[in-house]
Amino acid sequence: MFDKRRFLAQMTLRGVSKKELAEYLDINEITLYRKINNDGHFTRQEINKMITYLHIDNPTEIFFADELTET
Repeated sequence: MFDKRRFLAQMTLRGVSKKELAEYLDINEITLYRKINNDGHFTRQEINKMITYLHIDNPTEIFFADELTET
C-alpha cells in the first residue's frame, strides 16, 4: 500500500513540488494528484524514477507499506 504521508514528507525534504515531479515523470499534475491520493497507481517505471529523483533510501516504506497512514 502507498504511504502518502511519507511520500509527501520525502518531497518536502527534497524541496520538490508536485508540478516539478509531474514534469519529471512526464505526466499531468492532475494524474499525479490522483495517484498520490490513491485514485490510481504508480507504474513500476514511475516508482523507479521517483526513487532516484527524490533520493528515497527505503522505497518499501513508501510504495509498499503494510499499513496505510492517516491523511
